Amino acid sequence: MFTILVGGLSWAAVAQNVALKTNLLYWSTVTPNLGLEASIARKHTVQLFYGLNPWEPSGGESLKHWVVQPEYRYWFCEAFNGWFLGVHLMGGEFNVGEVDLPFGLFDDLSTHRYEGWYAGGGVTAGYQWPLSRHWNLEASLGVGYDYIRYDKFKCGECGEKLKSSHANYFGPTKLAISVLYVF
Repeated sequence: MFTILVGGLSWAAVAQNVALKTNLLYWSTVTPNLGLEASIARKHTVQLFYGLNPWEPSGGESLKHWVVQPEYRYWFCEAFNGWFLGVHLMGGEFNVGEVDLPFGLFDDLSTHRYEGWYAGGGVTAGYQWPLSRHWNLEASLGVGYDYIRYDKFKCGECGEKLKSSHANYFGPTKLAISVLYVF
C-alpha cells in the first residue's frame, strides 16, 4: 500500500505539467493540428503532435496530408520554460498537386500531382516563454531526414501515372510557433 501511495504522489508531481498545443504556422496551410506534451521529469518532456489536412479546394489544387510526430525534449532550465533540445520521429501520407508554392519551390507541383508516404526523424531546438500561469508561447525549428515514397501523376486527380519512385530528403523537418495551454 505504501509503495502505491508514494508512486501515486510522485506521478501527481510530474503529471501536473501537461500541455495542449497548436502550431500557428501550420494553420497558415489550413491544417488543423494538435499536440500533447507532458513532463516526465524536471528537465524532460515527451510530446505527440498530429496534423491533418483533408480539404480539397474547389480550384483543383490539393494539399491533402496527415503527419504524426513524437518527440523527446531536454530542457536546460526546467520543463516548459526556456531553451530545449529534442529528437523527433515523423511519418505521414500526402496527396499534393496543382499548387504554386512561393519562391519557385517545387515548380513541378503546379503541373503534377504526387501521392505517397514518408518517414524520418531529426533534431529540434527551441525556446518557450511562459506568458501566464497557464499560457505559453513556443518557437522551434527541426532539421533531419525523411525517406519519401511517391507516385507521380499528370495534372488532375485522374491523371495518368507517370512513375513510382522514392527520394531522400535532408533539411528542415519542423518549423513552429505554438501556443500552449499548460494544465
